[in-house]
Amino acid sequence: MQDNFVQLWVYLSATPLFGLTATVTVYVLAQLAYQRANHAPWANPVLWSVLCIGGMLMLTDTPYPRYFSGAQFIHFLLGPAVVALAWPMWQRRAQLRSRIAPVLVAALAGGAAASASAVALGWAMGLPTEVLKSLAPKSVTAPVAMGIAEQLGGIPALAAVFTLFTGLTGALLAKYLFDALRIREPEVRGFALGTAAHGIGAARAMQVHPDAGAYAGMALGLQVVLVSLLLPLALKFI
Repeated sequence: MQDNFVQLWVYLSATPLFGLTATVTVYVLAQLAYQRANHAPWANPVLWSVLCIGGMLMLTDTPYPRYFSGAQFIHFLLGPAVVALAWPMWQRRAQLRSRIAPVLVAALAGGAAASASAVALGWAMGLPTEVLKSLAPKSVTAPVAMGIAEQLGGIPALAAVFTLFTGLTGALLAKYLFDALRIREPEVRGFALGTAAHGIGAARAMQVHPDAGAYAGMALGLQVVLVSLLLPLALKFI
């Protein structure tokens, strides 16, 4: 039994199947634990998948490029998954159309607050300019944040890390913050999650309430458009 396991490990670790198998296995187990915990924020499957896979790569001394050669097949599905968030919005298109003006104002204010607060805190701590430019797009989805950071002269890989931490922080803490502020409406909670915590926050909102998920998906899309267009102009002006 043990010999068979060792042989399987040697085979998988030397092929692209390693990254694919590890990612799927760890996430499925994390999702099962998440369901058993009744979708508690601290049991977020993305958080535990990142910790488990990162720890496994460190313990086995596996280079990240070798892992990603297999995980890229799942990474490719990120784009279609984000596009699929448009379906709940389409189902509520009449309701969303009637609220388009306040939604746009809220998206603009939320995106400005997210970028400005991060850059201001980084500047107060004396962080280098490249790091500040990598922090600015932290509240949009990772591929877009990496592209914006590169355009601004930041570090794309660092922008991806900031984006991941931002999304996980929002998914873990938003429920408790909303409860403390007595914000009950699922639409408001979802929109705030999508604005501040991009795709990870939108996924969390979708699991909690369908209306929250729809508004989170809309907020995510608006942030991608607004930040991509306005952030480079704002930083040039500053």
